[in-house]
Amino acid sequence: MERVYVADALKKTGETVTVRGFVDNLRDSKYMTFIVLKDITGKVQITIEKEKHPEWEELLAGLTGDSVISVVGEVNANDYVKMGGVEILPSEISVDSVAEALPIARKAIPATKKKKEVERSSIDQRIDYRWIDLRTDENQLMFKVQTVMVNAMRKFLLDRNFIEIHTPKLIGAASESGADVFAVEYFDRQAYLAQSPQFYKQMAMAAGFERIFETGPVFRAEKSYTNRHTTEFTGFDLEFSYINSVKDVMKMEEELLTDMLREVKEAYGEQIKELFGKEVIVPTTPFPVIDLQDLYAALEKEYGYVAPEEEKGDLTTEAEQLSFRYAQEKFGHEFLFVTGYSVDKRPFYHMRDEQGMPQGYDLIWRGVEITTGAQREHRYEILKKQAQEKGLDQDVQFYLEFFRYGCPPHGGFGLGVDRMTMLLLDVSIKEAMFLFRGPNRLTP
Repeated sequence: MERVYVADALKKTGETVTVRGFVDNLRDSKYMTFIVLKDITGKVQITIEKEKHPEWEELLAGLTGDSVISVVGEVNANDYVKMGGVEILPSEISVDSVAEALPIARKAIPATKKKKEVERSSIDQRIDYRWIDLRTDENQLMFKVQTVMVNAMRKFLLDRNFIEIHTPKLIGAASESGADVFAVEYFDRQAYLAQSPQFYKQMAMAAGFERIFETGPVFRAEKSYTNRHTTEFTGFDLEFSYINSVKDVMKMEEELLTDMLREVKEAYGEQIKELFGKEVIVPTTPFPVIDLQDLYAALEKEYGYVAPEEEKGDLTTEAEQLSFRYAQEKFGHEFLFVTGYSVDKRPFYHMRDEQGMPQGYDLIWRGVEITTGAQREHRYEILKKQAQEKGLDQDVQFYLEFFRYGCPPHGGFGLGVDRMTMLLLDVSIKEAMFLFRGPNRLTP
C-alpha cells in the first residue's frame, strides 16, 4: 500500500492507510502502547492494545524515540485523543531504523517527581548534530516558511517579466573589493569565491536581459562573531534596466517584500505565532525614507544618541538598532529606507548625482540592515574613473568591459534569505540557516 502523509491520513476516517515517520513520543503502559508518529506534515497517535498483538512485544520493547517506523492501520475517530481526535489502530508495524540515545537535548525538559530537569543543549552543540536538531516542529516550520518566502519573491518577479539566471561562484577577481574574499587554488592560478553576483547581474543588463534575478550562495571572509554574520549565506539578488532613478529600485523592493510577507502570513502566520510567538506584519507602502544625516539628528534629539563624527558617513550598529524604534514611533512602520551615504562608504559602481552623492540606500528591517541597493553607474568613462578613485580599475578590468559597448541605465539590490528568516522569526543566524558557516564552523 502506498504511503500517505499524516496530514492526509487524518482526513481518511474509516480507511486503512500506510504512514511512515519518526517516533516523536512513546508511552508504554501495562495494557497499552501509544506512539506519536511524526512526518513533515504533522503528527498522529498510533494506539496499540497489547493483548491483541502479542507478536509485537519484542518490537515495542526495543523501540526508542526518533526511531523510524512504518505503520499500516485504520484511521479511527476518537474524541479522547488530544491530537485532533484521530488515531490509527495498526494492523502492521515495521521498524525501518532504530535510534540510539540522542547526544543532544533539543529542548529543555522540566523536572518531574521522578526525573531531573534537562537543560537544552547549546546552539553549537546542536549544530554538531544539526540533522537531529532539525527534526523539531520549530525548525521544520522555519524552512517551510523560508520556502514560501523565496517562492513568493520568485513568483512576484516572474510575473513582472524577470528572467532567473545562475552566475559563477568561482571568479577571477574580487566582486566588490579586495578585502573579505576567500582565495582558492584554481589549477595554475588564484581564484575567489564570489562575494555577490553583482558584476554578472550588470553583465546581464549589458546583454539586454533587462530584468533578472538569482538565488544562490554568497561568500564573505569576515571574521565576525555576531548573531547576524556568516561566511556563507543564501542571497536573493535582482537587477533591472531602464530605470529613471534609485526611487524605482526602492519601489520594486518595497512591493516585493510586501507581497512576500503577505504570502508568508497567509500560509504560516498562525503557526509562526504559535511556535515562535511572533506576529507576521504585512507592511504598508510606500516605506518611509530618511536621509542619513537627518536620521542621526533625529536619534540625537529623540534618544540622546550621538555617533562618532568620523563614522557619520555610514550607519553605525547602534544607530541601525535605534532606527527600528524611531521608525515605529515616527512612522508606525517596521521598515526604513536610509539614503545619503558618503562616497567612501559606498561601492565604486554606485551612480552619483551632480553633488557627488551616491544614489543608493540601505533598507533597515527591525533594526537590522537587510539590503544595500542602488542605481548603478552605466557610463563607461565615469565608471572607470570611479574605479580608479578606489584603486580598483586594474582588478575590475573585465567588469569595466561590460560597459564599453552600450548599456542601459539600471539598478538593483540583494537580500539575505537567512537574515530575513532570522528577523521574521526572531532567532539567531545560526538557527536560521540549514547549516551555519562561520570563522570557527566548517562542519558538519
